[in-house]
Amino acid sequence: MYLVQILLPLYTNERQLFPDDAYDRVRETLTERFGGVTAYQRSPALGHWKQTEAVTIRDDIVVFEVMLETLDRAWWAGYREQLRQTFRQDKLIVRALPFESL
Repeated sequence: MYLVQILLPLYTNERQLFPDDAYDRVRETLTERFGGVTAYQRSPALGHWKQTEAVTIRDDIVVFEVMLETLDRAWWAGYREQLRQTFRQDKLIVRALPFESL
């Protein structure tokens, strides 16, 4: 099985909150396609990454995740690109982690 996680920004590059309906569409898409989704939106995660040696960027993110039996890499690549454009990002992280249910 796989756990697929999508890391989405909470704010635009201009520090404006993305509208709730953007996240609602993600939740609806994943629920419809995979039968369910978990969204961590109430306590956004705080990320820091080095843009250059002197510049550190802060990101507040929310995480959506689904559990899958099989991984359709082509679908996920297309969906990641759609989300990248919707959330106006240079890069957007969608990661798949193999896991064993205990």
